[in-house]
Amino acid sequence: MIVTAATHAKDKAKLCVISTGNRMQYLLKNNCMRSTRMSTSSSTSKRSATVVDLRSDTVTQPTPEMYNAGITAKLGDDVMGDDPTVQELQSKCAEMFGKEAGLFVPSGTMSNLAAIMSHAAAVPTVGKEVLVGAGSHISLWEQGNVATFAGAHTRQIPDGPSSVGSMMKVNDIRRALCCSDDDDHCAKTVLVCLENTHNLNGGQVLNKQYIDTVGELVHSELADPVNLHIDGARIFHAAVSLGVQVNELCASADSVSICLSKGLGAPLGSVLVGESEFIRLAKRARKALGGGMRQSGVVAGMGLYALESHVDRLQDSHVHAQRLAKELANEGFHIAHKGGIVDSNIVFFCMPETARISADDLCKRLSEEYNVKLSGGYVRNDDDNTEPGRGAMFRAVTHYEIDDEGIDRALEGLVTLCESDDSSYCIR
Repeated sequence: MIVTAATHAKDKAKLCVISTGNRMQYLLKNNCMRSTRMSTSSSTSKRSATVVDLRSDTVTQPTPEMYNAGITAKLGDDVMGDDPTVQELQSKCAEMFGKEAGLFVPSGTMSNLAAIMSHAAAVPTVGKEVLVGAGSHISLWEQGNVATFAGAHTRQIPDGPSSVGSMMKVNDIRRALCCSDDDDHCAKTVLVCLENTHNLNGGQVLNKQYIDTVGELVHSELADPVNLHIDGARIFHAAVSLGVQVNELCASADSVSICLSKGLGAPLGSVLVGESEFIRLAKRARKALGGGMRQSGVVAGMGLYALESHVDRLQDSHVHAQRLAKELANEGFHIAHKGGIVDSNIVFFCMPETARISADDLCKRLSEEYNVKLSGGYVRNDDDNTEPGRGAMFRAVTHYEIDDEGIDRALEGLVTLCESDDSSYCIR
């Protein structure tokens, strides 16, 4: 049944008769039934000048204080090892994570690749493999660079989401390990990689017990131990969610890649930490990959500021993401992972089954009519929680530029567009 909104001109109270009381309370609470929605011509009035950008936590702009940290940083030639700000950043990260040394690189992808190249180079054999999660960033979104540049291939282990969350099962890792090169048919395992938080599993956090268990397996159970690398693009989100320090969380890892631009707000850069010899080889890999930077203390200074000032703000992003997920679920949206529980700052969701708008049109109209930017089109072949017929997932990532008003506007746009037949506003 279609029931249109009626507007009282004097006090602009929003009234509507609908069949679901929860929907009525939500609309009234968020003041999202406006008479301007009744016509296409007036839809542009809903657009705010402030962008609510939920595509990623890499979209943030440096704060004025961060800019100042960059322009006042002491500089030198980092390729020659002469940039004092880069040296400070590398030392600070190594100390924070309880490792011997650090290496500043332009991106998280390069950090992971340099780590794998360094670990692989330390194993004198022909035919090498790296164990990774099938849904990990290394597996899906780094262009297969391990095979191209590291002289190794990735063996992918299921890590898909379920109603209780998911990760690579320890027994699956154990069965996949090939720690000897005696059999000429088999590649030798040189590294196991974990991702924390796990992007495609909805920002799922891997806890210390799990990481330590994997570390115990690869370091102690094997006659020929294997190293453990953590892709920690959002490792501080994991630590904040768990209420632990990063050195405690990553104690069992031989290396960690730390991104400064995801959530922390730096314009670019990652730091790779590990033992001194590992970092020496990774530095050689960085140079070969074109990652040597000269007066990079400008951005390293911003990274230092991010570490010192923005880690404590990550909890706010978790609160906003959890609220977004909860209210979308109440409106019939499907929260894709872990039974709708959000660990950190990432929400994957599908539209309600009753939605009459395409995924492409939803993203387009959110941007045009509400100034809300959203990413769509995420799929997983091993996803046992995205129900048949729901289609591809959308991803919303919160960060320090997203506030309560931004979440309100995102919810308003998503709910309204998924319940409307066209540009007119109707409730079904």
